[in-house]
Amino acid sequence: MFRLRQVALVAHDLDAVVTELCDTFGLTICFHDPGVAEFGLHNALMVIGDQFLEVVSPTTDGTTAGRLLDKRQGDGGYMAIYECDDLDDRMAHLAEHDVRVVWAGDFPTIRGRHLHPRDVGGALVSIDQPVPNGSWTWAGPSWQAHRDDSVVAGIAGVTVGANDIAAMASRWRELDIDRAVEFVQAGERGEGIDGVDLVAADRSRCGEVHDICGVTFRLV
Repeated sequence: MFRLRQVALVAHDLDAVVTELCDTFGLTICFHDPGVAEFGLHNALMVIGDQFLEVVSPTTDGTTAGRLLDKRQGDGGYMAIYECDDLDDRMAHLAEHDVRVVWAGDFPTIRGRHLHPRDVGGALVSIDQPVPNGSWTWAGPSWQAHRDDSVVAGIAGVTVGANDIAAMASRWRELDIDRAVEFVQAGERGEGIDGVDLVAADRSRCGEVHDICGVTFRLV
């Protein structure tokens, strides 16, 4: 099992972006994770189905997220987090393909590995194995109570801008992480997560487009 479980955005103004997302898609905050302080960030998570939309914002100088804000000249996509049930096997495969790990966390209820974006291409990718499968420590102890599928019911995928679409698609396929992702030509802001597709609960709303936090959200 390997599936997209969480998408993170990075914003200068955390509260403003979270408010816009909640108002637009009928979401509520399910958790503020104190653990992201390790990365010089604060955050907010919102549940969509059993997947999660996260917004992070730097609280200190010199963070990876802050450098991305500067590099891409504003808010945008930050990370794609995948859930798996075979982390050790996947990490062995990634090591065979020269993928470095920039952060590793091992906790009783979840293990996670952040992959070096230069070795993957297009985005910061994390591969995480929760215990048990389907749980999600990063979203706090009561995320299920915040679930509201009245507007959106899931995250269908992300769109990643690439300078060389074929090369990046081939690399993700080689690493066996090419799930729920579409590659498009990168714009003037450079490579990165530029779009998120959300499953519309009301099928008549399919096709709606909302630009929030430097990302194009499409209801599909």
